[in-house]
Amino acid sequence: MDSINFDINDALKHYMGDPAAIPTPEADGALLDCENDPESLADNGIINSVLNPIVDAVAENPDAITRSHIFDSLQFLLKYTSFLSAHALSKIFDLITSGLAAEADAINHDLESDEQELVAHHKQLLDIYGFLLQWTIACVETKAAEKSSTTVPARGGRGKAKSKKDAATNKDGSWDSSAQLETALNTMCKVLRLKLGKIFLTTSERDTFIGLLTRPIYMILESEQRVKNTSIRMHAFKVLCVAVKHHGHGYAAQISIVQNLTYFEHLSEPMAEFLHILAEQYDYPQLADEILRELSNKEFNSNDTKGPKSVSTFMVKLSELAPRLVIKQVTLLAKQLDSESYAVRSALIEVFGNMLAHLSKSDERGENHKSQMNAFFDVLEERFLDINPYCRCRTIQVYVKLCELDQKFPKRRQKAAELACRSLEDKSSHVRRNAIKLLGTLIRTHPFTALHGAQLARKDWQERLDKVESELNALKPPVDAPGLDGEKGNTTVDAGLLDDATQIESPKKQQPEMTEQEQIAAFRKAQEEAATSEAIEKLTLTKRYYSEALKFIDVLHEATTTTCQLLGSKNKSEVIEAMDYFEIGDAYNIEQNKIGIRRMLRLIWTKGNSDEGKGVQSHLIECYKRLFFEAPDSFSPNDAANYIARNMISLTFGATPAELTSLEQLLSTMMKGGMISDHVIAKLWQVYGVQKREISRTQRRGAIIVLGMLATASPEIVVGEMETMLRTGLGPHGRADLQLAKYTCVALRRINPTGRQSKDSAIKFSRLQNDHAVLTKLAAITEVPTESKEWYGVAEQAINAIYTLSRHPDVLCSEIIRRKTRAVFSTPASRPSSRPSSRDETMAAPSSSPENEDEEAGEATIIAPSQQPPASPIKKQKKDNAVVLSQLLFIVGHVAIKQIVHLELCELDFKRRKQEKEKTAQANKERSSISASTLSAGGTSSRKTSATHKAKEAEEEADELDLIGGTTEDDFTEAMTQIRERELLYGSNSLLALFGPMVSEICANNTTYKDRGLQQAATLCLAKLMCVCSEYCEANLPLLITIMERSADATVRSNAVIALGDMAVCFNHLIDENTDFLYRRLADPDPSVKRTCLMTLTFLILAGQVKVKGQLGEMAKCLEDEDKRIADLARMFFTELSTKDNAVYNHFVDMFSLLSAERELETESFRRIVKFLLGFVEKDKHAKQLADKLAARLARCDTERQWGDVAFALGLLQHKNEDITKLVAEGFKVVQATA
Repeated sequence: MDSINFDINDALKHYMGDPAAIPTPEADGALLDCENDPESLADNGIINSVLNPIVDAVAENPDAITRSHIFDSLQFLLKYTSFLSAHALSKIFDLITSGLAAEADAINHDLESDEQELVAHHKQLLDIYGFLLQWTIACVETKAAEKSSTTVPARGGRGKAKSKKDAATNKDGSWDSSAQLETALNTMCKVLRLKLGKIFLTTSERDTFIGLLTRPIYMILESEQRVKNTSIRMHAFKVLCVAVKHHGHGYAAQISIVQNLTYFEHLSEPMAEFLHILAEQYDYPQLADEILRELSNKEFNSNDTKGPKSVSTFMVKLSELAPRLVIKQVTLLAKQLDSESYAVRSALIEVFGNMLAHLSKSDERGENHKSQMNAFFDVLEERFLDINPYCRCRTIQVYVKLCELDQKFPKRRQKAAELACRSLEDKSSHVRRNAIKLLGTLIRTHPFTALHGAQLARKDWQERLDKVESELNALKPPVDAPGLDGEKGNTTVDAGLLDDATQIESPKKQQPEMTEQEQIAAFRKAQEEAATSEAIEKLTLTKRYYSEALKFIDVLHEATTTTCQLLGSKNKSEVIEAMDYFEIGDAYNIEQNKIGIRRMLRLIWTKGNSDEGKGVQSHLIECYKRLFFEAPDSFSPNDAANYIARNMISLTFGATPAELTSLEQLLSTMMKGGMISDHVIAKLWQVYGVQKREISRTQRRGAIIVLGMLATASPEIVVGEMETMLRTGLGPHGRADLQLAKYTCVALRRINPTGRQSKDSAIKFSRLQNDHAVLTKLAAITEVPTESKEWYGVAEQAINAIYTLSRHPDVLCSEIIRRKTRAVFSTPASRPSSRPSSRDETMAAPSSSPENEDEEAGEATIIAPSQQPPASPIKKQKKDNAVVLSQLLFIVGHVAIKQIVHLELCELDFKRRKQEKEKTAQANKERSSISASTLSAGGTSSRKTSATHKAKEAEEEADELDLIGGTTEDDFTEAMTQIRERELLYGSNSLLALFGPMVSEICANNTTYKDRGLQQAATLCLAKLMCVCSEYCEANLPLLITIMERSADATVRSNAVIALGDMAVCFNHLIDENTDFLYRRLADPDPSVKRTCLMTLTFLILAGQVKVKGQLGEMAKCLEDEDKRIADLARMFFTELSTKDNAVYNHFVDMFSLLSAERELETESFRRIVKFLLGFVEKDKHAKQLADKLAARLARCDTERQWGDVAFALGLLQHKNEDITKLVAEGFKVVQATA
């Protein structure tokens, strides 16, 4: 049989060119017949008839492969593998692998027996088998790749790994090439372990052969699925390791690895793993060194994303697995810190972090070790200011990992804390979020735990430092004493030498010999001095320790202030990180964090329509649960309830009204979620109702505040304890502490849920009769004689509670007003100190004229001093009169407002009942009409008792009209409007009508009625009465506007602004023409008035209650206000406004005109405002239209400033209009010439 004359170089040349073009003239005839119809090769019968004899021949002797018909047949089959079945390919693979294995055994045997003449023959066989194996593996990999792509549409790597095997098993039986591939790789290792140097005599021959074995390896590694298979990956690495270590494959491997890193992302980590194995198990670190050297000199294009990313992952992984390899090349790698690619810089930052972690764990502690660590830290500190936010993030993340190490790096931690604190103001939210995380980690792992535990309360550390300083000062000798250093030097000297020194210093003492006692004394003195210097040294170190701790705490305090602002971030993950930071800080008792925990409360209002919003809310609740609502595990149930109740009460201490509102929402949400136990509620009632022993006012107040909040979710909490509230909050305790009374009234209101809460509430509350103990006590608490400002809060909440709970609140409030009026306008001698004893005294309806006389008498009392008492009692009397009159006016105003609300509720109730009636059947209709008549009778009798009251008609009419089957909703609404407009302030029997003129009189004559409190109350009352009726509003509108413009009292001006806002909602037609007066308050000298005005206008404009004309420029000026809160409010307003039908675009030109004409506005401020506003003009069409309008102004500009303003605005707009650009350029030249 003919043997082939095989030349590996020639074969490879053909193979690399086009494998299909390789001639196979000696192939089996059956195969040659299929050449024109390759699809017939799928028939396993034909293939088996050809392959079986070849398998037998090769199995008998591996030399059989050299027979030309066998070699050509195999080459023919490999040319057409795409048409072969998996079974056939598997058979070929098996044949060549087993042949190579048998040949390897033969070579091993012959080399041991030193058969020199067979070397050439073995070389040829190895070349043939190597060549065929390379080709076969290429075919197997191509087939595997085809299968994975045809089985599952390519959807990234994860889908493919599974699909390939499934394809193999499903379509062609159970063939999975992985097992055979492992066998082939094992065989390669076997071949590489031979003494190939004896077979391949020249380096080029050996390299060619090694290439036959390594080329398939690199091909296998190109498949992500193969690399994921640990067994195949390890076998492939083994082949490469042996080739590199023993057969000079290092340089070729270096080229291949660097290429792989550039083109195959999935190989970045496996290549690092390979180099680690090569260095550790095969003791060959040179390849890693060379690759790192090459990468350090590589230049990365900023547009290329794949290459740098892959190289970055490789470097990071290698630094984790083999830090000792990387640290040798780190100076070269550091050059890449200047790389344009942020991915490479980011990787180096992590590499340096891994180097630091490695150095911190090593036992070496020399100078070199220290300088290396310092160098790495210096680089990391610089990278806090990297130009790319990802690199800055990575730096912070590296520091977080370093903080978790056992070694604390105390000197570097302080710097890290300062840099993290600075990064809290980074413009990237990712950097800020990571900076918060780093600060939290620095707190958790802080090194100041050695002496006094882990707490970081600044006050405690300051006290310790002061104490140490005082101890140090006590130990140090006075300034004029001999130097301490000399004494320190003497401490090591023995007593004999001390004696000599003493003799030299004082010659007089030399004459008598030192006695033994004197020697002992001298020795003791020396010991004491030694002890003193040791104590000083110890105290100096302690002082430094305390000083460093304080420096660290100061940075945390500064960071907390910034983190509080970040609670308002739009990025929800940043907000959640900030909450966690405050929680950590609280655990370490950092005082400033208490502010953050308070500030967190407002996050309960985060809109929960998205998962993110809900995430913030639920995270807040979880944080608060851990902070305040979870007792330590060691506590008994009773102690736990006490602990939680105490915590809940402490949340109310020093809280602002806004914080209390947020706390209410939080507690109510937690109550609905069943997170607060009945046991805790019982404890809160105990604190509130305790009579026997004294507890602080804040404790008792806190308890009722919390109970009132919980009652918004569950009114039953309050219903069961009404007796306690009457006895405590509306009893002696409440009279002594008006704040307590106020919050008790608030809690009582919760018995009858209103608004949204009434829909959620399961229980329906039936209103109380006016003689009920609760209402009697509520009425009585408004009459407590006091000059305290707190009375107003109590009166407001008491009246609110009466209107919430009473069936006929108007009757009860009439009595309160009457009693208060008698008390105010009676002569001082007869003025009652408490409420009248007989109810009948108050029942007579005063006619108009006597009441007016009373008014005059009252005014006379306030104005004209009585002649009998001396001067100082007159002043006091005046003051008393002013206070009680202020209180009366406050009650009148508040009752008026509540009465309107009551009328609206009556209207809603009527409509609801009417709808219910229409739905029910006829029988139910009759039954409900009987109950309605019963109600009506009750209403009629109550009307007899108070015929003069302003709004009794409302309730009566509600009940009476209800009886009239034909009453429509429109009729009812009309009746209500009639009561509101004509009867409340102008009815002949109305009680409020008597106060309207008096309030106007007091407000108009502010020089006569000078008392500040009285003017405040009168203006407030006037404003509330104006909201009742449009006629009264119209009559007094000029007065209110004058007060708003001219009053010297900021509170009065603020109230007037709010009132005008309310009137704009009630009587839009009256206020619409006067909105200019409202806008003027934006320039008020007092920030509180300005802020109130801005909030009022924000609401009115966004709710569409007032038409915006040209005044938005005034709002825009607020963007540059000195008061940050005002500027923030203005930003919020324009941000919201921008969501409404291009509002900013529509009004921009008007705003621009106003701002440009404002001379007091600095150019920089003007530009910031314009830039902010134009940020909302997003559409190209709008930008072009604005540009055209503004460009038209350029020619009309009189001054350089005007021209500059327009040119600046045009520069910000994306108009893409060359004419405008040209015009701006020309104008600039003209301006330059004039200048």
